Amino acid sequence: MSLTLRTPAVGVPGTGRVVRRRSDAVGLAGLDLGLLLVAFAVAHLVRFPGELPAGTIGAGWIEFVVAPVLIASWMALLAAFRTRDPRIVGVGGDEYRRVVTASLVAVASTAAVAYALQVDLARGYVAIAFPVGLLLLALGRKGVRGSLARRRARGERLQDVLLVGDLDDVRYVGRRIAATPSAGYRVRAVITDCAARGSVVDLGVVSAPVLDGVDAVLDRARSEGVSAVVVAGAVAGGHERLRRLGWQLEAQGVELVVSSPLADIAAGRVHERPVDGLPLMHVETPDYSRRLGKRALDVIGAGIGLLLLAPVFALLALVIRADDRGPVFFRQTRVGRGGREFSILKFRTMCVDAEARMAALAQSNEGAGPLFKMKDDPRVTRVGSFLRRTSLDELPQLWNVLTGSMSLVGPRPALPREVALYEDFADRRLLVTPGITGLWQVSGRSDLDWADGVRLDLHYVENWSFVHDVVILARTIPSVLRSRGAY
Repeated sequence: MSLTLRTPAVGVPGTGRVVRRRSDAVGLAGLDLGLLLVAFAVAHLVRFPGELPAGTIGAGWIEFVVAPVLIASWMALLAAFRTRDPRIVGVGGDEYRRVVTASLVAVASTAAVAYALQVDLARGYVAIAFPVGLLLLALGRKGVRGSLARRRARGERLQDVLLVGDLDDVRYVGRRIAATPSAGYRVRAVITDCAARGSVVDLGVVSAPVLDGVDAVLDRARSEGVSAVVVAGAVAGGHERLRRLGWQLEAQGVELVVSSPLADIAAGRVHERPVDGLPLMHVETPDYSRRLGKRALDVIGAGIGLLLLAPVFALLALVIRADDRGPVFFRQTRVGRGGREFSILKFRTMCVDAEARMAALAQSNEGAGPLFKMKDDPRVTRVGSFLRRTSLDELPQLWNVLTGSMSLVGPRPALPREVALYEDFADRRLLVTPGITGLWQVSGRSDLDWADGVRLDLHYVENWSFVHDVVILARTIPSVLRSRGAY
């Protein structure tokens, strides 16, 4: 979580960047306009097929005349809600929230004005145009986001920044920036009083040199030509110095980005409470109680899944049985919510003596922390390799979901031996029901190291929402098709 202070756009060294941002905003506006034109054309063709208003007055002529006004109003609302702000485009969920809000206001305004002026708009026309328009806008933004993320992953369209602060804070924030190029930042160098000039700070996938102490941040920002200064944690001099630093950077056209000490906390849990000009951040306490909507989704989803997939279950059972004449299912004790143990059900993917052979393979363990993982595990059968790659081995866990020991979405179900080695609040994963899928699966599964897996699970536990579950379920399908980390 970070706060960005805006700087003037005219008459400062950052004007070139502002021009590029404006160009991007114009391009995005052109895309939005094109998508809305398509949406209203579809609405007219579906609601009034064969009607061509030009030259004749027939069904749909009012809608044809009013459509440009509706499109212009919608475009104006998208601009008013700053849906094309370069600080939110391509990053986080705020962009989508603003697009949805602007679109809902457009619908409500259209209904209110049509009623007040007694304009007889066909309800079917409106019912088609606005949902289709919103869908196309969301898909368009997703396409732009994907393109931007790919370019940023190649090192393009990134803002060079200086990272300022104590060494521990710099390392933490720098590693998160380096691991998330889609956010649009690239650490050019580090400014700190805690390391010698010329030394190198490890930021995970990259490293950055230490240029100078904090007193030289203004000179270094000018000489390095960066677009922003990221303050990681506290700086000597406190709030007053930070405030003056913002003013001084403003004169150079450089943004000031302040990293909040709040990490892995969803924006919905943070509320600003201004006290005499001081923005205090109030963090809501997470709710770990059982959620009725989540359980309903689990029961309905698991029930429908078991019913529809029954033929697949039968076919896989025959294939597994024919492969080595061993049992079809594999049961294993896992630790669920509140530390209660349960028996997880999976299609068997390993030889029947897999557990007995595990000790002999301990030296070949490629997993981090308590995890045991091998990319080329000799215990995996031929059929098992296919089942793991396609995640079909996990389908029987729908029964665990139906009976309540698991959920469709949640932290990875842990083994007792893993739980015994938990440290540093990792046991907070057990505050909620484990899931068939979760952030760990859609983010890389076995390719993740232990620390990243725990961080993702804790993020899910503390920031749960029903919408978040639906998003994770939607992301699971392409993740499974890519087979990333499935072994």
